[in-house]
Amino acid sequence: MKIPNNNFLTDDLIYNNALNFVASVEDGLQEIIRSRTNGVLARLQKVLKAFSDEGLGVHHFQSLNGYGHGDLGRELIDNVFAKVFVCEKAAVRMQFVSGTHAISSALFGVLRPGDNLLSVTGKPYETLEEVIGLRGKGQGSLLEFDIKYDQISIFNNGIIDLNSLRKALKIPRKMAFIQRSCGYSWRPSLSIKDIRDICMLIHDIQPDCICFVDNCYGEFVEEMEPTQAGADLIAGSLIKNPGGTIVPTGGYIAGKSKFVDMACCRLTAPGIGTQAGSGFNLNRLVLQGLFLSPQMVAESLIGSEIIAGVFHALGFKVNPLPGQFRGDLIQSICLEKIETLKIVCRCFQSSSPVNSYLRPVPSEMPGYESDLIMAGGTFIDGSTSEFSADAPLITPFNLFVQGGTHRAHIKIAITNSLVALAKEEIVKLPVISNL
Repeated sequence: MKIPNNNFLTDDLIYNNALNFVASVEDGLQEIIRSRTNGVLARLQKVLKAFSDEGLGVHHFQSLNGYGHGDLGRELIDNVFAKVFVCEKAAVRMQFVSGTHAISSALFGVLRPGDNLLSVTGKPYETLEEVIGLRGKGQGSLLEFDIKYDQISIFNNGIIDLNSLRKALKIPRKMAFIQRSCGYSWRPSLSIKDIRDICMLIHDIQPDCICFVDNCYGEFVEEMEPTQAGADLIAGSLIKNPGGTIVPTGGYIAGKSKFVDMACCRLTAPGIGTQAGSGFNLNRLVLQGLFLSPQMVAESLIGSEIIAGVFHALGFKVNPLPGQFRGDLIQSICLEKIETLKIVCRCFQSSSPVNSYLRPVPSEMPGYESDLIMAGGTFIDGSTSEFSADAPLITPFNLFVQGGTHRAHIKIAITNSLVALAKEEIVKLPVISNL
């Protein structure tokens, strides 16, 4: 037998050590993992009941072409999503190119010139800044249509403090925008209880104010959804949680019927609203993705726990900490140095099923203010829920990791990144015997 060289032996030892370290972290999270696995049952039961109540059959998998008037599959999907989100109406459309597009359609569809929009969770996600008009000119932003905008943050050192919201509600507001996910900020994501408290306060002070929740990355994380906690309207992407990583495009809007209709009049045209739009024969994937989503979300959450546990044990700041509450799929890691950030992203990319040969480099992205570095060799372009990571190129170089169809893939990516970091002497792995 050929004896490998010393470098190979060294690499093999580092890899085994990294593998054992990740396994030891996972072993310490068994109670959380068991809880996440058990939570799939209730969420899947909700989906199955919606399918049964609507009488889902194979004939619903086909779509009409052209206008799509009277498309039975589209109507069933809308009804299923409305039942899953426990709300009056939902519109699930392939014509939404992203979650940002769905949110934008809701904002432009519901708001009118002179209305006042209040963001209660601080600065919104970067792709919404040009929609609102905080960046860019001449593109038809909300501000250019004379829609007023203010923002406050209900977070005080990571703790929710509603006093600032009470003060902000002294001014009449047409809509309160609530971003459930942390986005690119180092803050906790919102729980359903948080959303309920926010919506109750808003409706108590201003009953006609519309509570609109950006639900991206939040679907199926908890047993209830924001529409069950007082939200009048929610929106999200099908290439995130509810698509189960197999839906190739699209988004949804759900909530009170009149607001869903108004949003869809912006997507299509006044007078058409929700009554048209082909599903491009993707109905089966939309329904199957929804069926798979509770399991996929649980696996992603388990993967996030392992990521948090590994990097926290190595001395990096992570948010949330292992074992802390999670309201979305995003795990933040403060890597402090740009080279560390690049190494981790490149290892995640090389561990991807698609485009593993690519080398992520910082670059411009449409809708983002700063350059980004992104890792995500996904089957669906931009499907961050398949397992991806991205970071704006600004200090302290926080990496935002999300998604993952199964924890084994996430563990492989983490292990490979630990090997690379150990070789560069950025981290020192604890020596752990085989488990």
